Amino acid sequence: MHAVLDDSPSATGDALDEILDDTGEGPGARGRGSGHDGSAVTEAHRSPEPAGSGESAESAESPATGDTEDFDDTDDFEAEDAEEDDLPPLERLLAAAVAAVGGTERPGQVTMARAVRDAIEHDEHVAVQAGTGTGKSLAYLVPALRHAIESDSAVVVSTATIALQRQLVDRDLPRLAGALGDLLPHEPQFAILKGRRNYLCRYKASAGWPEEEDAQLFDPREVGATGRMVQRIQEWAETTETGDRDELVPGVSEQAWRQFSVSARECLGASRCPSGAECFAEQARERAGNVDVVVTNHALLAIDAMEEFAVLPEHDVVVVDEAHELVDRVTGVVTAELSDTAVSVAVRRVGRLIEQAVADRLQEAGEDLKALLSAAPAGRLDQLPQVLGVTLTVLRDAAAACLTAMGPRDSRGGRDDPEQAGQRKAAFTALDEVHDTAQRILEAFGGDSEVDRAEVVWLEAATDRRPATLKVAPLSVGGMLRDRLFADRTVILTSATLALGGTFEGMARQWGLGPPAPDAPGGTEPAPGGTGPADSAAAKDAANNGTDDGADDGADDGADDGADDGGDDEGDGARGAAARGAKAWRGLDVGSPFDHARSGILYVAAHLPQPGRDGLPKEYLDEIAELIEAAGGRTLGLFSSMRAARAATDALRDRLSAPLLCQGDDSTSQLVKQFAEDPATCLFGTLSLWQGVDVPGPSLSLVIIDRIPFPRPDDPLASARQRHVAARGGNGFMSVAATHAALLLAQGAGRLLRSQHDRGVVAVLDPRFATARYGSFLRASLPPFWATTDPAKVRAALRRLTAS
Repeated sequence: MHAVLDDSPSATGDALDEILDDTGEGPGARGRGSGHDGSAVTEAHRSPEPAGSGESAESAESPATGDTEDFDDTDDFEAEDAEEDDLPPLERLLAAAVAAVGGTERPGQVTMARAVRDAIEHDEHVAVQAGTGTGKSLAYLVPALRHAIESDSAVVVSTATIALQRQLVDRDLPRLAGALGDLLPHEPQFAILKGRRNYLCRYKASAGWPEEEDAQLFDPREVGATGRMVQRIQEWAETTETGDRDELVPGVSEQAWRQFSVSARECLGASRCPSGAECFAEQARERAGNVDVVVTNHALLAIDAMEEFAVLPEHDVVVVDEAHELVDRVTGVVTAELSDTAVSVAVRRVGRLIEQAVADRLQEAGEDLKALLSAAPAGRLDQLPQVLGVTLTVLRDAAAACLTAMGPRDSRGGRDDPEQAGQRKAAFTALDEVHDTAQRILEAFGGDSEVDRAEVVWLEAATDRRPATLKVAPLSVGGMLRDRLFADRTVILTSATLALGGTFEGMARQWGLGPPAPDAPGGTEPAPGGTGPADSAAAKDAANNGTDDGADDGADDGADDGADDGGDDEGDGARGAAARGAKAWRGLDVGSPFDHARSGILYVAAHLPQPGRDGLPKEYLDEIAELIEAAGGRTLGLFSSMRAARAATDALRDRLSAPLLCQGDDSTSQLVKQFAEDPATCLFGTLSLWQGVDVPGPSLSLVIIDRIPFPRPDDPLASARQRHVAARGGNGFMSVAATHAALLLAQGAGRLLRSQHDRGVVAVLDPRFATARYGSFLRASLPPFWATTDPAKVRAALRRLTAS
């Protein structure tokens, strides 16, 4: 047994007293807490605690604690800045911003703001891990705004979620603009910009666009609901001032929205469209072209970087918030899919524009594809079956024949007649999708071996709502990001979870970055007042020896011999990026204002059997029930699959006295609202609950994680990436599976402490967390909770929390 947890008797009493003592005056409160691996956690290396909750606690009052002498040099920095330009120094602007929202500066926030400023001034990238409560939004917005006004150039802020976009645009930026307006040459201006598909198309809504004829694609049971949504959109279209889909509440299905939106390729262009002067998307772009800060999403950021045409205004600085999701969002943008439905859409759109015989060839090729995919097994395709290769070739050539028959894309008839132009645009877009995707799939198998391949192809089985579908995606988007995003602009990447295993280098490889700056060894630079790499030595040991000890998750064994981990899709990794003279980058962990060692327990149920493939064992259900009863409800259950979450709900709903909600019973937002309002309630769910749930206070005292969230063995992208790394001599398991698990674990554990007053337990039921050799790597990715494997101590602590 390779234990990674500290369960020493001497630590137990202190830890429980500290966790349960809200005054902070329990044993060890003024000294040292027990670190996750038995090492000391020194109070002087922590930032002050906010009085607010969650990432949004910008206005929190926080008494200064610990040693803050590193931050007493404001006057020196102000003098240095004042000599460089006439704008107020960063520290003065930040102080004004924090005061305006009723808070006090925090060392971690100040350190982060200076790091962002320095990265902009030195034209290099920086990755900043900033724990919940740090106030990271102000920490990057203030220096970004200062640069935008100084350089008269927009700064782009990109997020992964709509919730954070709304927080920035509806709350943070308006308050910041008001606070800094009198200190800067003009009050900062900002705007939000989304992809064209997010905006209602006035021309299409007015029935000027050719009919989609998509009703026949719907599940018959969905037609009625879709019709009602279409009617709602039509009514909303008469009153909306922005056309922004996200402002239509409640939301509508993709099928319904498709009747009112167009993609960038389908758009006629403002100069040709009869509704061009009133176009919502063009109005949003115009607003974004005249502001200091443009807020967008990772998908549009990727499109702007990858496409030859500019979508975002000219800019030289990008802030990527929620940066841990950047790779997945970019991968989604560049993933293509092909099905018989896509072919049918292309045939319908082109049918009236070319000879019927040419369109019939495409229709026949689509029917052959449907028959073939319907009979094929789902999963990754390591080789291209001959019959599929022939079918795709015929389909590609049939689409090419239709494109040729369409004639020039800018034919005169389309210019004079908007309706015909719309028909032709829609047809070209659908044909291009079929032709280009078929060609891309064929080319994906062109390499002589797996090492030479840059893309992965897989087949998704048919469901009630969609047909069997071929998909193709890059093994890595690192090369694209390196060449298109990081090459000619300064990029600030930030999140609460970036230093996996105690280092930023795993994430940096995925982003396509080279080695860190020489003065940032290991890619992780601990900040004054923050915590540096957590147990990085143990993490490196795990990386060198990591195997999946009999796990059922399909992970490969093998040692990492120091070879490149395959983060670069062009096969040259960090060394190649450095050779090309890529910009320097550094990693900075500014820590968290929360004292995790005194506020939370990490409990690993080492006595339970290893999880299997046949659902939750009885022992797991018993453990969950006992923990929930001890906690008096107040539990967020994070499961590795929806099937497991539902099984646990069904098995425990009648057994527990606490109300039990399960994802899928209602909308996720409504379920989280119910959970937050009733402290006795429990909420079970899967992926969407692992990230973004912010429930401070007494409603959440226990987070249960049923198993280490490795990628599924049949996940086509993860398994292909893992094999690709192994084929190049790296450790596929550590580079892909363990990194994926570490990120999700860190996000899940982060649901527990959302304010300085929160106390509780993170319970990991998977014993491999304590026994497997990769356990130290996973542990080093989590906050430094006090750790134990003793169920009796944990239940006692939960009961005392409930009684307090």
